[in-house]
Amino acid sequence: MANHEPEQPQITEETVLSTEAVGLTADPLAAAADATVLGQSPVRPTATAVPVPGLPPRTAAPAVPSVTSPVAPTATPRTPSRPTAMPQPAAGASTLTADQIMRFSTQFEAIVRNVSQVVVGKEQPVRQCVTALVAGGHILLEDYPGTGKTQLARGLARSIDTSFKRIQFTPDLLPSDVVGVTFYDQKTGEFSFRKGPIFASIVLADEINRASPKTQSALLEVMEEQKVTVDGATYDVPQPFSVIATQNPVEQLGTYKLPEAQMDRFLIKTTIGYPSHESSVDILRQINIGDRATHVSPVATGADVLAMRTLAQSVHIDDAIYEYIVRLVESTRHHESIAVGSSMRGALALTLCARVWAAADNRGYVIPDDVKALAVPVLAHRVLLTSEALFTALTAEQVVAQILEEVPAPAQSAAL
Repeated sequence: MANHEPEQPQITEETVLSTEAVGLTADPLAAAADATVLGQSPVRPTATAVPVPGLPPRTAAPAVPSVTSPVAPTATPRTPSRPTAMPQPAAGASTLTADQIMRFSTQFEAIVRNVSQVVVGKEQPVRQCVTALVAGGHILLEDYPGTGKTQLARGLARSIDTSFKRIQFTPDLLPSDVVGVTFYDQKTGEFSFRKGPIFASIVLADEINRASPKTQSALLEVMEEQKVTVDGATYDVPQPFSVIATQNPVEQLGTYKLPEAQMDRFLIKTTIGYPSHESSVDILRQINIGDRATHVSPVATGADVLAMRTLAQSVHIDDAIYEYIVRLVESTRHHESIAVGSSMRGALALTLCARVWAAADNRGYVIPDDVKALAVPVLAHRVLLTSEALFTALTAEQVVAQILEEVPAPAQSAAL
C-alpha cells in the first residue's frame, strides 16, 4: 500500500482575501482598546498583499484579532471621576453660555444672602424657598411658633422689588376677603370688582391652616392657573406670582388640615427648625434689631426673577435623569408605607426645581445629586402614609428618604 502524505491545504488568493475579510470585520475599536490597556499602541488594520507564487504566504497581522481569537486580559476598570468643568450637553440640546450661568448663580446667591440676614443660620431652607420662587411655584413653611416662618417669608418678599400683600388667615376669614368681591357702585350704577389681596406678585398667607377649609379652597384656582374667577369673570394675577404660606403643625389647637388638592399645589414644603447654639448667641448679640425683615432692601426685581426662570428652562437634563425622577415618583405609589403616592405633578415639580438648583450651582446641566437634594421637600407633602406607618410614628420625609436609598441613581457619566 502506497503511503500518501496528508494533503496540504491550498492557499490561494481567495483564501488570503477571505482571511483578511474576517480580520477586518472584527471590531477594530475593541482591538485598539485592548492594546491600550496592555500599554501598547493601537494598531490600525491594514490590507495584506496578494501572495506571490513560490514564496510562503504572509500571515495576517496579529494586531487585528478575529472573532474567535482569545480575549486579552483586561485591566481593572477605572471609576469615572467627577467633572471639574461644565461638559457640553448633547447635540440638539438647548445650551447656556458660561456668562448666562454665572449671572444666574450670582443673582441667586445675592437673594439667598439677603434673606439669610433675616433668618440667621438657616441657609438650606432659604435656598429651597428661593428655588421655588425662581421656578414659579408656591412655598409652604410648616413649623412650630417662634421658629421664623413669617420672618423668612417677609424677608424673601422684601428681597424682590415687586408687589407684596399679606393675608392673616383666621377662622372667620371668608373667600371674598382673599380673592375680592363684586359690589354695586351707586355713582356709576354698575357692578364693579374690587380686587382682593391675592392680586400681588408675592402673597404671604400667614397661618393658612387657621382658616376654614372653605376659605383655603379659594386659593386652588389661583395657585394652579394663576387666575381668579369671580361671578363668571376671570382676572389674571400679576407676574411673577408666588404664594408663601406658613402653618403650624396640625397638632396645634385651632388649626384645620389643608386639603390634599391644595397640598399638591405647593411646589416645596420645608421646615426651619430651631437655631443652633452659635446662631442663638449671635441673635442675642443683635437683640436691638427688632424686625429684621424691615432692614433688608431689594436685590432683584420681578423682571429679574422672570429672566432667571427663562434661563432655568434651558438647563440640560439627560434622559437618564428623567428616568431617575420617574422611578422615584413611581416608587412612592408602590411603597408599603404609602397609601397614596405622588402624582405626575410631583415629577414635574422635581424637574423644575432640579434645573434651578443646578443653575444656582453654576452648572448648565442637572446631576443626580440635584434630584436627591430636592426629593424630600418636593415629594414628601404629596404622599399619604398608611395607618400602620402613622401608628409607628413614621413621617413622610423618612419614607421618601428611604426611597432615595432604595432607588439606584444613574452614574454621573451617563447623566451628562
